[in-house]
Amino acid sequence: MNYGKRGIVHQARTLNSGTDKWGKKFSLFGFYILLALIIGMVIIGTSAGIGVFNGIRDGAPDISNIDVTPSGFSTFVYDTDGNQIAKLVSTDSNRIPVTWDMIPENLAHAFVAIEDARFYDHNGIDVQGIVRAAFVGVTSGNFSQGASTITQQLLKNNVFSGWTDESFIESVKRKIQEQYLAVQLEKTMSKEDILLNYMNTINLGQNTLGVQAASLRYFNKPVTDLTLSECAVIAGITQNPSKFNPITHPDNNVERRDKVLRLMLEQGYITQVEYDLAMNDDVYSRIQNVNQETGGDTTINSYFVDALTNDVLEDLIAAGYNETQAYTLLYSGGLKVYSTQNPQIQKICDEVFTDESNYPEGTKYLLNYELSVQAPDGTVTNHSSEMFQAYFKQQKSSFDMLFDSHESAEAAIEEYKSVVVGTDDEILGEKINLVPQPQVSITIEEQSTGYIVAMVGGRGQKTASRTLNRATDTYRQPGSTYKVLSTYAPGIDSAGLTLATVFNDAPFAYANGTLVRNWWGSSYRGLNTVRSAIRDSMNVIAVEAITLITPQLAFDYLKNFGFTTLAENVTINGKVYSDIQQSTALGGLTYGVKNIELNAAYAAIANGGVYTKPKLYTKVVDHDGNVVLDNTEVESKRIIKETTAFLLTSAMQDVVTSGTGGSVNFGTTAIAGKTGTTSDYNDVWFAGYTNYYTATTWTGYDNNAKMTASAEKNLSKTMWRKVMEKVHEGLPYSSFTVPSGITSATVCARSGKQPIPGLCDGTLYSEYFEEGTVPTESCDVHYAGTICALDGLPACETCPFKAAGVFELTPEVPPALQSGFVDYSPSNSAYTTTTDENGNTVTVLNQCRHTPEYMSQEGIEGIIAGEQDLLNQAAAAAAAAAAEAGGAPPAPAQETVVDTVPENVAAGN
Repeated sequence: MNYGKRGIVHQARTLNSGTDKWGKKFSLFGFYILLALIIGMVIIGTSAGIGVFNGIRDGAPDISNIDVTPSGFSTFVYDTDGNQIAKLVSTDSNRIPVTWDMIPENLAHAFVAIEDARFYDHNGIDVQGIVRAAFVGVTSGNFSQGASTITQQLLKNNVFSGWTDESFIESVKRKIQEQYLAVQLEKTMSKEDILLNYMNTINLGQNTLGVQAASLRYFNKPVTDLTLSECAVIAGITQNPSKFNPITHPDNNVERRDKVLRLMLEQGYITQVEYDLAMNDDVYSRIQNVNQETGGDTTINSYFVDALTNDVLEDLIAAGYNETQAYTLLYSGGLKVYSTQNPQIQKICDEVFTDESNYPEGTKYLLNYELSVQAPDGTVTNHSSEMFQAYFKQQKSSFDMLFDSHESAEAAIEEYKSVVVGTDDEILGEKINLVPQPQVSITIEEQSTGYIVAMVGGRGQKTASRTLNRATDTYRQPGSTYKVLSTYAPGIDSAGLTLATVFNDAPFAYANGTLVRNWWGSSYRGLNTVRSAIRDSMNVIAVEAITLITPQLAFDYLKNFGFTTLAENVTINGKVYSDIQQSTALGGLTYGVKNIELNAAYAAIANGGVYTKPKLYTKVVDHDGNVVLDNTEVESKRIIKETTAFLLTSAMQDVVTSGTGGSVNFGTTAIAGKTGTTSDYNDVWFAGYTNYYTATTWTGYDNNAKMTASAEKNLSKTMWRKVMEKVHEGLPYSSFTVPSGITSATVCARSGKQPIPGLCDGTLYSEYFEEGTVPTESCDVHYAGTICALDGLPACETCPFKAAGVFELTPEVPPALQSGFVDYSPSNSAYTTTTDENGNTVTVLNQCRHTPEYMSQEGIEGIIAGEQDLLNQAAAAAAAAAAEAGGAPPAPAQETVVDTVPENVAAGN
């Protein structure tokens, strides 16, 4: 500093300088402007912040419209005894709500201790917790420290969606709205209700939502029974359900559980003694044991529940829901479905059908195979079962994907892979499924209600829910079970047939010329009643009968019997198919039938001719007890007369007592039923009933392979008896009741008509008839007099081969059947219908060829000699055949049925 004269002068000049004065003034002005800008920016920023905050707050949902009650609940299925038989869940729906009185005090305290220690003190926002989290974040750089209260978590889970993948800005916005709504919610809802809804909502791992579902999953008991240690385990899961899963990560959960218990002790919820006992509890061993005993998360629904599920979905859609809504409601709506399943009968079915000792030796395995292979260039090839089969068919044309063992199947797979997988190829995926064969199914219905009480849709381990159900999903040819339904039911009900109506089992052809074959071979049994035809499952007579009543009438009755798979003028690959044809009598259908529908048809006969739509459930109610579907009303209609149903039942009793179904008769109650087998043993059935239940069993290969072993061919009858015998244990013997409108009469078994004393004495039998249908005509089969040995007709006076006695004549063939009989001509019959001189239709007896005119022709001696030779040859051939057969005609023990019309068999000359 210069303190001399010159320095003092310079300093004075500087102070008096105008330039410097203006500079200082401008500097001060700039400072004020800057200060004003800063203050303005703070004011604007604050106002904007307040505006943004208000905007975010105003954008929050209206608290009056908020429902924090958790949504998405498990659906439960119950049997007729009220037992739970299934739980249907989807993502975010495995939840079972509980009320406050069911929550243990320790569980509520455990959640508060670990999640929100000041829960009972704050107003929805924990300011102290927010400050703590902010401090930790600033000092450590980790802002993951939680500050959300239980109230906020409840809002986050039940009001805000999509928060798991939100951006930072979206997260801030949601946090502000959460805090605002938390304060509002605490004004309208009690702490107890907030905590209860929270515990019913939270994700607790293993696809469980809420404390009740978690308690059942980890400890197999209701939440009410949880111990202190178990409460701490569940409360410890909340922060990270995957990391703290007590099954998969018990080491992580134990640390969390210990922290919960420590906090409960510190916060005064438990005593030191309680803490010590809980810490010493070996809770994780129990969890692992429960997981093994309950099968973990691999619950697979039964065939019955699968079928019920499909029915409920269809009915929901029919009620107005779309497919997505129906599925969501069923799997996430917390419904209660009350099924028709009888637990005792279902248990019997399960025991019989899972017992491998009940199946024939030599089980085969059908391979379903898929393989995905990626080549080095990235090309992916997907191999199917069809491609697998095509490869092996090159080596063996009969290869059908069936293997004698798992080992042989695995060897074939390795061989196939060695061919299609290159050295540098990568296998992306492989699926191997070996299904035991032959397969089976059973449906049991209580015919009086239509309730399906039990069902099995397959044999072997069930690997998933809603897989192939052979009781409801597959179409198989019904074989001879269709004779009763398609032919004899309509014939007796409305076409004039009776059980005594006689048909001639003789060479007969379909309209296209194909010969109808009986199951026992090429021989024929002549005149037989409808009762005998049902008992012995006679093919020829069934086709004759459907021809007589018309296939159209048969088709109409089958629709009334509830079959939904019938074809009427359906075009398949350019060819028209229809089930309005003669072969329908033998079960030769375009598509086939479902077990459940075939069983329902027989149940209609068992129910006195009233068809009742089969049902798998009676009622579905929602989470609040409101009825969603009411299926209690019986959907029924009369399809045949009660008298018709009884007559069919009476005939089918003979099937069981002396016919093709004798092996099913367990003897403790009356049984009626019908066997059914297709021509190549692709399908084998038994449909039968008692006064209690109707059951239908099916056996066959999934790939339609032919069954060859006798035990396979009889398996349907074997399984039917094993199940129904146990089902009827302890039930009183019950005979089929004769209804009003039924009478009985003695008829001739050869003609089905009134017997002629002295002629029909050896063929009399008593038969049931609907009143008004007892035949009044006299027997036209038995004939007393002379008969021509050559023609088999009443002999003329001049016949050289006449013999006296009582003989059987062939009755006249109805016009509708005449074209079907091979080599038919009016002279084949002993009778001819003609018109007399008064215009009346009369039936006259034919006579043999040896009329006076015939006998007077030139060279008659040689003609007669030739005819005598024919008689001698016929006698010799008959004697030789009898000797070869040991004096008795062969009688195979197993039935078979032509299910389609073979094209390579022509009618005889």
